[in-house]
Amino acid sequence: LVTRGMSVMETVEPLEQVGLKVTDVVVLIDREQGGEARLADDNLKLHSAFTLSYILDTLVKHTLVGADVQAKVKQFIADNQTHTGSKVSASKAEKKRLTYEERAPLAKNSLGRQLFELMARKKTNLCVAADIGSPEEMLKLADAVGPHVCVLKTHVDVFDSWTGDHAKELEQLAQKHDFLIFEDRKFADIGNTVVMQYGGGIYKIADWSHIINAHLVPGPGIIDGLKKVGMGKGRGLLLLAEMSSKGTLANGDYTKKVAAAAEENQDFVMGFISVSPNQWGVETSPGLIHMTPGVQLAAGGGDLGQQYNTPAGVIGERGSDVIIVGRGVYKAVDPAKAAKEYREAGWQAYEAALG
Repeated sequence: LVTRGMSVMETVEPLEQVGLKVTDVVVLIDREQGGEARLADDNLKLHSAFTLSYILDTLVKHTLVGADVQAKVKQFIADNQTHTGSKVSASKAEKKRLTYEERAPLAKNSLGRQLFELMARKKTNLCVAADIGSPEEMLKLADAVGPHVCVLKTHVDVFDSWTGDHAKELEQLAQKHDFLIFEDRKFADIGNTVVMQYGGGIYKIADWSHIINAHLVPGPGIIDGLKKVGMGKGRGLLLLAEMSSKGTLANGDYTKKVAAAAEENQDFVMGFISVSPNQWGVETSPGLIHMTPGVQLAAGGGDLGQQYNTPAGVIGERGSDVIIVGRGVYKAVDPAKAAKEYREAGWQAYEAALG
């Protein structure tokens, strides 16, 4: 564990004396008492498996420690900072935002790792939502916006028809333009049922969609069911932690439980559909990705309760990773041009957030 970072420096200095360059330090526990800031002064980046705050939050969550003990320990952390000028707070150490490249190897789901790498390679964090009326329109849109997106989100269950040829053509476009396919199915049933919905039916989603999503309302069994179908195909699951519609019930304690379930199933869960991950009050693994819907260049609200946020607000202020844009692109006179504008806005927000 690390407190002040002095024992770490006792190890680093002899290594540097023999010509080795040390840039990163890995510890099991960061006690959040200034060690990270002390090491940063020597250009060393601290990586901890756990922070003391995270351990406390987990123990309280499982009723193994009372809130009174948690408060006392956090106050002790605040009162016993070891680094002069340290900005580490009692509740959470200030951490530099990691790049997509840095987060890729931290993803335990192979598709999550692939998506981080794709975004870094292609310089885009844009997902376009192709929420339109026919497969032909969807494929035309995919070809137009493909050069600018990291993910294309589909809703094939709104189509009057869907065939294997449509799926094949979509896969070819994904390969041509280097993007992933995300079928926004929002699974929400028991494990046995989602196995059939995901792997069979007329859509056969598991055969062509890289990414799917699900509500956790039925409990963790839904993850097990979807994993049974998708794991062997190299697929990834996003859990719906929050939604962007007005009056959503997906918030608060529910969101925290979704975050915990994701942490426990990182082999198949690649991240979240989220709105304001910076405000959850819990830390999530940097290997889990956050995708946020309801993004437009100007903030506001829709006539059916959709709440819109800007790329800068979503990526910078709210701490998300991918902006999901629907109407702002597919209703534009020139969808390709609109996608390019959102791509640039999203990437600029990401670079600004890195500092």
